[in-house]
Amino acid sequence: MSYLNVTNVSHSFGGREILNDVSFKLLRGEHVGLVGANGEGKTTFLNIVTGKLLPDEGKVEWPGKITVGYLDQQSTLTAGLTIRQVLRSAFDEMYEAEKQIMALYDQMGDTDEQTMEKLMAQVGDLQSDLEHSGFYQLDTKIEEVANGLGLGEIGLDKDVADLSGGQRSKVLLTKLLLQNAKILLLDEPTNYLDENHINWLTNFLKNYENAFILISHDTTFLNNVVNVVYHLENCTLTRYTGDYNKFLELSAIHKAQQNSAYERQQQEVAQLEDFIARNKARISTTGRAKSRQKKLDKMDLIEKPQEKIKPHFKFKEARTPSRIIVEAKDLVLGYDEPLTKPVSFQLERGKKIALKGVNGLGKTTLLKTILGLIPPISGSLELGEFVEPGYFEQEEREKNEKTALDDVWDTYPSLSNSDVRGALAACGLTNEHITTKVFVLSGGEAAKVRLCKLMLKKVNWLVLDEPTNHLDVMAKEELQQALIDFNGSILLVSHDPEFYTSWVDEILNIENWTTKIIS
Repeated sequence: MSYLNVTNVSHSFGGREILNDVSFKLLRGEHVGLVGANGEGKTTFLNIVTGKLLPDEGKVEWPGKITVGYLDQQSTLTAGLTIRQVLRSAFDEMYEAEKQIMALYDQMGDTDEQTMEKLMAQVGDLQSDLEHSGFYQLDTKIEEVANGLGLGEIGLDKDVADLSGGQRSKVLLTKLLLQNAKILLLDEPTNYLDENHINWLTNFLKNYENAFILISHDTTFLNNVVNVVYHLENCTLTRYTGDYNKFLELSAIHKAQQNSAYERQQQEVAQLEDFIARNKARISTTGRAKSRQKKLDKMDLIEKPQEKIKPHFKFKEARTPSRIIVEAKDLVLGYDEPLTKPVSFQLERGKKIALKGVNGLGKTTLLKTILGLIPPISGSLELGEFVEPGYFEQEEREKNEKTALDDVWDTYPSLSNSDVRGALAACGLTNEHITTKVFVLSGGEAAKVRLCKLMLKKVNWLVLDEPTNHLDVMAKEELQQALIDFNGSILLVSHDPEFYTSWVDEILNIENWTTKIIS
C-alpha cells in the first residue's frame, strides 16, 4: 500500500533549480532515510510533500485518511503554556470528545425516555472510542515518552518560554511521537538530543509499525532505524534498499557505473567526430561521414557526473598563551538559580576537551560564563595571558537578514570582496549561497557561514557548542580533521561521541557538577 505518491515534481528557488522531475513513493512499513549534502533540498522536499510549498510542476498525493506528523527545523511553541499543556494538545480531539460526553450528560437531566436512550447510545460510542484510544491512560503515556526524551528532568510544569532551543526541540518531538500519526516526517530529530535519548528514539523508530521519512546526518542513527535510503543529489532522487551502509556501497557502484558510461561515450563521440572531420570533404567517404554525423546527432549524451564541492576547514592560530588558559575557583553556574555545585578546575594550554552531560545541566552556560558573556552565580573565573578564544554558537540568536557575503564582510571589513568570497567558497558554499540571506540558508549552510567567520580570526582556543548540528557527513569529516590539526586548545560541547572520541584528550561530564537529580 502506498501512503504517498510524488510524481514528476520540479521546483526552483531564487533562480536555482532544486528538484527536477522527481518521483517518490512511500510504502507501508518503509523507514526512509532522506540523505544528501547541505543545501541539496531535503527540507524543501518535505515542505512540498506537506503542502507548505507548492511545486513548480508535478503533483503530490496522500490517501484521504492518512495522518501525518511533521517535525521541521522551524517549528515554534506558544509562550505561556507549560510542557505538559503542549504535550496534552497532541490529544485535542480526545479531550474534545470528553467535552461532548459531559455536554450529553447535561442534556440528560431533563429529557424523555426515548431521547435519553439516544443520548446514552451516543455517550457509549464516544466512551468506547476513548477507551480504545487509551484516553484514560494518557497521563501515563505522556510521562513515559517525555521521560524517554529527557523532559521529565526539566519538569513538565515549566513554561516553554523558559526553555533553551534544544529543550523546545525535545518538546516538539515528544508531542509529535505522542500523536501516533500514520506517517512521521522528521527533520534532524537527534539535534539537541543526548546519547541516552537518541538510544530511546532509536528503539522507538525501530519498532514503529507505520512509515516515516527521516532527514539526518547522524550515520549511526540512520543505520539503526532505516530500511530504505533516498539520495538527493544534483536535483534528482535515487532509491536504494537497505540501511545507510548499504546505500554507501550501492551508491559507490552506481557512481562508478555512471563515470564508466560517460567515459565510454566520450571516447565514442571523439572517434565519430574525428572520422567526420577527416572524411566529410572527401567525395569517396562523404556518405560514411554523413552516416556518422546522423548517429552523433541522435546520440543521447550522458552528462558528466558532478562532484560535490568539498569544504576545507583550517583555523588560523594566534601566539602561544600561558600554560593555564582558564582557572575557576568555587564557580557556580546559572542564571536566576544555581545549576551546579561550587566547582574548581583548570584548563591547560594545548588540551582538547569534550564536555558531555544531559541537556539543561549547564554546558552552554559554562561556555558562555568562561567567555564572559554571562556572569556566574558566584565564585571566580580567570583567563590566562594571551588567550585568544574563538566561539562557535549553536544557533544564530537573531534572524540574520544579511547575505552570507555581507555577514562575513561586516565582521572583517578590511578584507577584499574576493578574499571574503574565497573564504566562503573554501567552506563549500557556492556563489548562490554567498549572495543569499543567511536566514534563508539551510541549517548546514548557515553553520558553514559561522565557521567561516571563526576561521578568519586568529585564535589559540576554540570554544565550540554543537558545531556538527546540521553539517552533512563530508563537512563533519573535514571539520574533525581541522580540529585534529589545530595546535591550540579546544573546549567542545557535542552529542556526537563518534565525532570527538578518537582525538580529544579528556571528557568532562558536567553531570558530576549538577545540583539536579539525574535519572
